[in-house]
Amino acid sequence: MINVDFKGILLEKTDLPFENVGVLNPTCIQKDGLTHMFYRAVTGNNLSSIGYCQIDKDKVLSRATESVLVPEFDYEKHGVEDPRIVELEGTYYLFYTAYDGVNALTALATSIDLKHFEKQGLITPSIKYSEAREIFASPNLSPRYEWYAKHYEESISPIVMLWGKDLVLFPEKINNQYFLLTRVMPGIQYMLLDNLDQLKDENFWRTHLKDLDKRVVMDPKFWYETRKIGASCVPIKTDKGWIQIYHGVEDSPAGNIYRASVALLDLNNPQKVIGRLAEPLISPEQEWEKVGIASNVIFPSGAAIHGDELYIYYGAADSRIAVASVKTDELLNELLKSA
Repeated sequence: MINVDFKGILLEKTDLPFENVGVLNPTCIQKDGLTHMFYRAVTGNNLSSIGYCQIDKDKVLSRATESVLVPEFDYEKHGVEDPRIVELEGTYYLFYTAYDGVNALTALATSIDLKHFEKQGLITPSIKYSEAREIFASPNLSPRYEWYAKHYEESISPIVMLWGKDLVLFPEKINNQYFLLTRVMPGIQYMLLDNLDQLKDENFWRTHLKDLDKRVVMDPKFWYETRKIGASCVPIKTDKGWIQIYHGVEDSPAGNIYRASVALLDLNNPQKVIGRLAEPLISPEQEWEKVGIASNVIFPSGAAIHGDELYIYYGAADSRIAVASVKTDELLNELLKSA
């Protein structure tokens, strides 16, 4: 059994212009005794930028009064959203969703000091969903892949691009290659790269899509993920495997319900799932998790290790940021029991 210690709300919106509507979906990195948190900050017209604070477990030590990353280019003119940060070989890689009002793609910014970030542009391809589904079509894929492609074409635009969200880079190379989790809905896939510049090569992505049926790490499986799943936090290395926190979305009569769950991936071959929780770790239960900009949303996107505890930071109802903790060993034992 996993005992979850709910610490409550960590961050709320403020009166500052860049975050006066909501704050959500944080990412964390631990460095020099501090936990650095980057989060999505929302102002009017649902325009997002990236905010920053320093925290210690469930306490805020300091908080920036302006955005550290803002929309600058056409491909992100409606917002820079949902950051994920990882350090690899002395460079900090900040992945974020670039939203232009129609398309949601992933872009990259890099830093060497966690203060100054240089944008590297889009790293997911501008391939229309209508074309992408022809590339990845396979009898070995769940029919939901085809369903999602048609759904986005019909509900958003016939020329909508393949949505590129929930990219997560592992914090170390696997067999001397970069290991990346991708998300072509409704599942989670993996990608191996010799260098990160390959992400800007459309032909590289086309090959990935062509082989998508061989790249699936996890598809929706349990009752609470009937709609889709997506990688959330940067993986955490343990001697038992990689802890991969992800979100599962239930397609319920009341609408989509987002929950937090966890899988354990093999240390040397992370495409292999060792165990996976059959029940969600965190569900929307408090009023402030159920009601907000988007109702019934738990979006776990930040994590930090403190002693024998794993702290999980999550967006609640797309309006605020909360934190909960679990004993790492308890979580690992439950994951191993599910193997």
